[in-house]
Amino acid sequence: MWGGPTAPAASPVASSGPATPTPFQPAEDTRTPTPSLTETPSGLTLTRQATALWVSPAAPDVLHQFALISGLPLAATSDTAGARLGVIQPQPASPGPQDSLWIYALVAPFPTIPDGVAFTELQSAWKGIPAGPFSGRPLWMAGSTLAAFSDLWGAPAPGAVSVVSADQLVDSAWANRPAWGIVPFEALEPRWKVLSVDDQSPIHNDFNPSAYPLKIAFDLQPLLFPLLPTNRYPYRLTVLAMTGTTALVRGTEDKMVKNGVLYPGEDIRSVLRSADLTHVSNEVSFDPNCPTPDPYTSSLQFCSNPADIALLDDMGVDIVELTGNHLKDYGAADLLSTIDMYDQRGWLHYGGGRNLADALTPAKVTNNDNKLAFVGCNIVGPPNDWATDSTPGSAPCNLDQMAAEISQLRASGYLPIMTFQYDEYYQSTPTDYEQRDFRRMADAGAVIVSGSQAHMPATMELDNGSFIHYGLGNLFFDQMSHLMPDGSLIYDTRNEFVDRHVFYEGRYISTELLTFLLEDFSRPRPMTTPERTRFLQAIFTAAGW
Repeated sequence: MWGGPTAPAASPVASSGPATPTPFQPAEDTRTPTPSLTETPSGLTLTRQATALWVSPAAPDVLHQFALISGLPLAATSDTAGARLGVIQPQPASPGPQDSLWIYALVAPFPTIPDGVAFTELQSAWKGIPAGPFSGRPLWMAGSTLAAFSDLWGAPAPGAVSVVSADQLVDSAWANRPAWGIVPFEALEPRWKVLSVDDQSPIHNDFNPSAYPLKIAFDLQPLLFPLLPTNRYPYRLTVLAMTGTTALVRGTEDKMVKNGVLYPGEDIRSVLRSADLTHVSNEVSFDPNCPTPDPYTSSLQFCSNPADIALLDDMGVDIVELTGNHLKDYGAADLLSTIDMYDQRGWLHYGGGRNLADALTPAKVTNNDNKLAFVGCNIVGPPNDWATDSTPGSAPCNLDQMAAEISQLRASGYLPIMTFQYDEYYQSTPTDYEQRDFRRMADAGAVIVSGSQAHMPATMELDNGSFIHYGLGNLFFDQMSHLMPDGSLIYDTRNEFVDRHVFYEGRYISTELLTFLLEDFSRPRPMTTPERTRFLQAIFTAAGW
């Protein structure tokens, strides 16, 4: 018999190399197993009675299916049943040990600007009173969700809700944008954007169910078999923060010398540290003899002071991408010693390495039972930046080999994440070549395909369950603006994405687009609401959304 979740410990990390203690490698997991929503439960302990079971139409599909495997005959109505599975009336302040607490998510199609609503606005919409950013738009949901929240809040006002089958819900919402809706947590998928309610979101690590209104407790009376305790176990959730270009050089390093090494990250550190895993693409190696930074230099030969690694430490970095094309600007020895610094901290690296074999080896991570594998390559060169059998460098791109690697990883139960150091175009839309190559990696099985080359953030697309982002922009780099050959200025180099990807029970379920603006040649800060609105509108329009 399954019990409820016990106090969790995070899952261990697996890597392709020797085991090293890492910031996200805990003790052995000794939890009592709880059933997965994707498993078929077996060995149920039943109280066999000559009774029929009524399952409320409010029960989510997973609970309904869970009840069916009990083998009890189903009653057509509650009155003719000896056992009933349904919404607890009235809802308890906190669920009992035998209750099932179901978490729902407020959602909208992915290219939606608003990030959340107040619960009072949601209640008003249910009652037919226009309010909030989706004023006058019906809530989309499946019939079971309508029945569940009608039991909780009463029947909605006429026209306040649009009901379609669960398998048509996301397509219907996309076809009727702007749109919003409510789905069970287990129904989340990348085409949905999860909206917060009173600043609570079920895809965040700091989610507090007790402060969240979109939850419903179900019970079975009498208790003939144990119910699933919940549809959201926090220790099955992994949040990955992925960032764009980092180069601690020139104007950025000059500010670090003057204001302290941690200065660039002061407004972003909490976001990166709150993730279970944090990725950075550091394009420049550390050199103990690195010259004093010159913010006005025209040289493109880069190195960083070894003391600067304290900034990455402070950001909570776990995984370092080495596809950058400035890794050996001051020689191979710098790259080798830089990799040593990463190894000493227990950070994984990929997309580059001590030799070609190391550069092509995926970085494999198991976190909270989610198996992720990072693969990357440098398609643009220069050739002397690429690793060889005997020299360090970035991984050259053999796309046939990469696609085969990704397919094999996917078949082995990993969720592959592919990153490119591609050609830089200083435009928000991808070229035909980019689309061809990025989509090929998605078709091979990569759930995330991300461009790490872009100093100017680019558009994204959703491709058969994969998320493709053609460029995130800079994280730490001094491009307050960029002068084009025709003399025009491109200011979008100040705009930055951090993509927060969410995985649950071995599935990729969601991405949040976090937006920042570079200040003082070094320091990204969260965008204001008007800045974020303008930026996302421009990106979504360029993406054809």
